Amino acid sequence: MGRDKARRLSGSRHFRQRVVLATLTSTAITIDDIRSGGAAPGLRPHEVSLLHLLHKISDHHSLDLNETGKDARFLPRAYLWTKLRYKPGVIVGGRDLEHDCGVHRGIGYFLEPLILLGLFARAPISIRLKGITNDTKDPSVDTFRMVTLHMLKQFGVPLEGLELKIESRGAPPLGGGEVFLRVPNIKSTLKAANWADEGMVKRIRGVSFSTRVSPQIENRIIYAARGIFNRFIPDVHIFTDHRSGSAGGRSAGYGVSVVAETTTGCLLSADATVSYPNVDEMNEESENLELTSPEDLGVQVASMLLEEVAQGGVVDSAHQGLLFILCALSPPDVSKVRVGQLTPYAIETLRNIRDFLDVKFIIKPDPNSNTVTLKCVGAGVKNLARKTS
Repeated sequence: MGRDKARRLSGSRHFRQRVVLATLTSTAITIDDIRSGGAAPGLRPHEVSLLHLLHKISDHHSLDLNETGKDARFLPRAYLWTKLRYKPGVIVGGRDLEHDCGVHRGIGYFLEPLILLGLFARAPISIRLKGITNDTKDPSVDTFRMVTLHMLKQFGVPLEGLELKIESRGAPPLGGGEVFLRVPNIKSTLKAANWADEGMVKRIRGVSFSTRVSPQIENRIIYAARGIFNRFIPDVHIFTDHRSGSAGGRSAGYGVSVVAETTTGCLLSADATVSYPNVDEMNEESENLELTSPEDLGVQVASMLLEEVAQGGVVDSAHQGLLFILCALSPPDVSKVRVGQLTPYAIETLRNIRDFLDVKFIIKPDPNSNTVTLKCVGAGVKNLARKTS
């Protein structure tokens, strides 16, 4: 269940993951020097928003933020917090919750923590999240709906209690999107996974969206993407989702999310988004900025997905970190998974898992397929919050 004594950490690296793992393992943490050496020290607005979200779904926790010594007259208040002390409490979950994610990061930044914490909550979570649904920094809400939620069934989580509904879309910079998320709480523990055969790609599905622009843009994206995919596979279907008015958020944009489904049920994803700058903040440089055309975007996302398939593995590169955390949280049985080349984020995730859960992975590269097989014995984290309800 984690280590008894508190952990002292330094810096802003993987702030979100450290807070989530500390909560799941009931480990008190102190994080010093959060960007203390930079011109804009302290927590970023999206990190503060994550702490607010954690407060909404938790109880009996304590959170202290200390300010830097820099002159407050020249810094936004959110940037002043360079030290954090956090003692986790009970994840209570809750119904009919709401949270404004802001516009500094996409809703996808908040979805992964909500899913992990919701599984170990006292009660199921149902929450409305407002903000940016599709951007270039975080996985899109479409990827979470089509891929991430389906990953959980490999660890014994039933799909019946999982739901992610896109009420409205919001592109950068102003957002305006809204999604509804439901996450069930598990009865006791997850299930260990033996997931090493990715199979062969049998179909490609996806969704192309546009907000406050011509709906013809979606058809141009799809036509370009199909031109790449149909060279390799005939079963390709990409849906369109044009939003206008309030359902289209507050900024113009377009994008596409695509998923390759294999013969063994693996789902590999890629997505890309183009957004227009805020008219009120446009300058001479942004006016001359050339946006990626719909045709180029279609080719780009198709190439990205083909690269994910070529790398091999049961998940794409964006889901490696989540996969390893789920393995580490599982019962003390052997979990075995196979992925493509390890990303820097995945490597850092393995270090955080070792520090918080005391779980170490056996890593075995396969030079023939350029994939990596990882094995671990799970920490056996149980949903104790449900038992205390």
